[in-house]
Amino acid sequence: MTQSESILKYIEDNGSITPMEAFQYLGVTKLATRISEIIRLKGVAINKEIVSGYNRFGKLTTYMRYSFPEE
Repeated sequence: MTQSESILKYIEDNGSITPMEAFQYLGVTKLATRISEIIRLKGVAINKEIVSGYNRFGKLTTYMRYSFPEE
């Protein structure tokens, strides 16, 4: 299974994916690149949402959450 296929299955099974989840569960280190390829090469619609949260040092940070559009 390719990284792109793993990402699509993860989103399907879990509703969304973040860069940390991609690294932790799939071993994908360049999620944004894979998402761009999925959109460009496979024509799959992907929602992008900027999310705020705290990192392990207690600092506020932002990151992307990717999901399929709601039908």
